Amino acid sequence: MSKAPASWASVRCDRTPAWTALQQHFEDQGRGFDLRQAFAQDPERAAHFSQRAPHLLADLSKNLLSRQTETLLFELAEQCGILAHRDAMFAGQAINTTEQRQVMHFLLRQPRGTGAGQAWEQELEQVHHTLDAMLAFAEQVRADPEITTVVNIGIGGSDLGPHMATQALQAFKVPGKRFVFVSNVDGHELDAVLQGLDARHTLFLIASKTFTTAETMTNARSARRWFEAQLGEDAQALLPQRFAALTTNVQGAAEFGIRTTFGFWDWVGGRYSVMSAIGLPLAISIGAAHFRQFLAGAHAMDQHFLTQAPAHNLPLRLGLLDVWYRNFHGFASRNVAPYHSFLGRWAAYLQQLEMESNGKRVDRAGQVLPFETAPLVWGEPGTLGQHAFFQLLHQGSQTVPVEFVAVKKAAHGLAGHHSQLLANALAQAQALMLGRSDAGGHRHFPGNRPSSFLLLDKLDSASLGALIALQEHRVFVSGSVWGINSFDQWGVELGKVLARDIEPRLASGDLAGLDASTAALVQALRS
Repeated sequence: MSKAPASWASVRCDRTPAWTALQQHFEDQGRGFDLRQAFAQDPERAAHFSQRAPHLLADLSKNLLSRQTETLLFELAEQCGILAHRDAMFAGQAINTTEQRQVMHFLLRQPRGTGAGQAWEQELEQVHHTLDAMLAFAEQVRADPEITTVVNIGIGGSDLGPHMATQALQAFKVPGKRFVFVSNVDGHELDAVLQGLDARHTLFLIASKTFTTAETMTNARSARRWFEAQLGEDAQALLPQRFAALTTNVQGAAEFGIRTTFGFWDWVGGRYSVMSAIGLPLAISIGAAHFRQFLAGAHAMDQHFLTQAPAHNLPLRLGLLDVWYRNFHGFASRNVAPYHSFLGRWAAYLQQLEMESNGKRVDRAGQVLPFETAPLVWGEPGTLGQHAFFQLLHQGSQTVPVEFVAVKKAAHGLAGHHSQLLANALAQAQALMLGRSDAGGHRHFPGNRPSSFLLLDKLDSASLGALIALQEHRVFVSGSVWGINSFDQWGVELGKVLARDIEPRLASGDLAGLDASTAALVQALRS
């Protein structure tokens, strides 16, 4: 079993004095904490629990914590060695201990020439060499009137990040081009995309680090067959111009017929890869200058996380709040409510980032944890959620913390829309906290439901980069407190292995060794 380097060897949270103190504090004050009383008793509460961070304002004052709670959480972070763990990551140590890999997605947005004397100096030069080549290609595609549709074929981090970001920044999209994302191996998705496309005017981006991902390669081969069928004898000559690969497997891409490839590195996990070559569809959409602003916004948040004291360190405060809610209040999920339609894929992106990172039941030493880890993350853009699941948030039998994301300035000129949208976001947060009494019961809102509010000045490249980096580091903090490795994903593997065994059985009918339920389902599918 791998061990942590001595420079960041840490104590698991439940083995610290601060954990015991927090348990007692929860029984004494946390369990019965009332937000309405807290605001009445502390006129400075809103100011204390609000702060600026790069490109955004965070209001944490409507959360179920006091100044004493946060002080104890900071003590927990210190006793667990969170800041030393953070510093080890930024120094390039192999903190992904189960795979013996560095975790250096922060390098993807590190400015050129800042690596002198750092362990990752050579890697930084590689990053910028690839970035320059990728952005040059993106500009070439943007300027090519023959390419009118860009189809990104990937799955997981090769889809969720670029899909979310391209949609979020569509206000800056190059005119005259359409961007489509295909991830599901269900052929209905790809078939619907291909209908009506012209192969001569379509660019396919195949996003797979190994160029072996089953779902991605199935879709890629089907796209190539469609391309060849539509173009006939011209297909072979045009294919290298209309297919590019985001992969480290240059040979595999070449065998597929692809000549244009952009790679990335083992120290970039898939869910952290949107700022690598995986972000090519975004770069084509918004252009090189905006993509560099995207990186700059993330780098600003990296520096905030790396340099700010705990009391003003927003990723640290959010990560510790997640621990407080999961392990002491027992809240099993968190709702994400972005009040901006362009953030329609924000919740889906966060689901992978957080649940794939911290959905673990053993610590870094492989020992089963005696406490809960990652919450379920779910949500939809407001105001859609208000007419769906907000009923549960306000009057349901369980408490679900809500994280609002709002944008101060709209990118459209339609009168009245944005003020109504923002008023709804503010009102929902207020209603969750205040509630409303009603003797009859049905119209009673208990209130005291917690929420955080993240406010961007505008939804642009830099602010989105900062928001993504904030969430990455927040997940790092909670995972580090729990003593787990947030950078592997072994739980993704087992189902894939079993699928490779089952698929040929659907054709052959071989049921040997299958459990009774799976065997019966195979028979039903063959009948």
